[in-house]
Order: sequence, then C-alpha cells, then structure tokens
Amino acid sequence: MLAIHQYCITDFQDEVRALVARGSVGRQQRIYELRKYFSNRQWQKVERLLAEEDYLLRGHIIDLVGKESWISDD
Repeated sequence: MLAIHQYCITDFQDEVRALVARGSVGRQQRIYELRKYFSNRQWQKVERLLAEEDYLLRGHIIDLVGKESWISDD
C-alpha cells in the first residue's frame, strides 16, 4: 500500500509513474484502478486531489502521468 500524506499532484504522478515502471499498473488502465494501492481514507484524499486537478477516475493512467519521452542514442 502506498503512503499518502499531503500530496500535490506532481508527487502523486511520481508515485503512479513508479507503479507503471514496476509493471504494477499499465498506462492504459483506468485511474480508478489505482484504488487498490490505498486505504479507503487515503483514496478519499486522492479522489479530492484528482478532482481539484480535473482528472476523471474513468480516465486512463497515461492521461495522469503523461507520455514518456525518450532520449535518442543517436
């Protein structure tokens, strides 16, 4: 379970990027599927944070974390 304190959206996005990097969640999954990584009380805070930032729970995780950019080795 992830620990959430007084997150700002960038902290939350970093946590979600870490879940994606570990393969725990996929970028095409819905944001509401992140719920299983939080307690009920923490998830309420997450929902408020996402609503304040105009993210929909039915949106995809890629919408939350943004597209990845890769530095070319050329």
